[in-house]
Amino acid sequence: MVTDGQSSWAFWITHPGVGALRAETVSQPQAGELGIRTLHSGISRGTESLVWQGRIPESQYERMRAPFQAGSFPAPVKYGYASVGVVEAGPDAWQGQTVFCLYPHQSRYTVPAAAVQPLPTGLPAERAILAANTETALNICWDAAPRAGERISVIGAGVVGALTAALCAEMPGTEVELVDINPARRTLADPLGVDFAHPDGARRGNDRVIHASGSEDGLALALGVAADEATLVEASWFGDRHPRVPLGEAFHSGRLTLRGSQVGQIPPAMRARWTYARRLGKALALLAGHPQWDCLIDGETAFDQLPEAMADIVNGSGLCHRVNY
Repeated sequence: MVTDGQSSWAFWITHPGVGALRAETVSQPQAGELGIRTLHSGISRGTESLVWQGRIPESQYERMRAPFQAGSFPAPVKYGYASVGVVEAGPDAWQGQTVFCLYPHQSRYTVPAAAVQPLPTGLPAERAILAANTETALNICWDAAPRAGERISVIGAGVVGALTAALCAEMPGTEVELVDINPARRTLADPLGVDFAHPDGARRGNDRVIHASGSEDGLALALGVAADEATLVEASWFGDRHPRVPLGEAFHSGRLTLRGSQVGQIPPAMRARWTYARRLGKALALLAGHPQWDCLIDGETAFDQLPEAMADIVNGSGLCHRVNY
């Protein structure tokens, strides 16, 4: 039993497709720990929709655990990984600092100090909820290894795809095209510094292709727009679905490379020098320097309304959704 604690509320998926707020008692910080009061958390529609729907394959239960997840898949489970809050308890040097933590949707919590990162100067708490998505996009870029001057296609203008395209576009001379079936995503092109295309008009002959749409059609398009000897990085996760991969036509004759990317592992080329903490710190620094990425947050909900709103949020067609506490 936890004693000498304080009350908190946490969002739990009690059954697939059903959520509720549950009261929890949070322990007082001990040596090396911090007490956090949450300001905002972010909902990443890709993974969280699969968790909400109970579609995590049993074989992936352990791999897909969030750092501070409680419960287990499919339910009841407390899940999430994009929390921004202010330090209320702990060493004096930490008091009042605004920090990011890979924590589920919960109003207060206690974690080791090593599990949080202070927000860099210039990064508003409201934008910092994109940190986990930015970290994923950074990892995808490491896996894709884009080169200056290349023609790069990113299929799928969700948050991760859009951030990946924006990072690729900052390499000198690259020509980056973001492709999506939703014409409204064209508004992202200018803020992110990329071109935009509907799949029907997608550019062919790309040196590097990144697929992030989570759809069979998107994967087929990604293979179709790759040039000979090109690398295609699969950044989508299909959960318990079994997508058909069209490896006929030019896949073999074009000698394409198909590579998976997942944020749980730092790519081998970077692993000797980069820790998870360093990677997250870089993601936060990137967010601080890109106020235009606010365009990727297109909705918000009060925390106490989350059980009623979650189904519409994760099943909708929006980008990152902010939860306000």
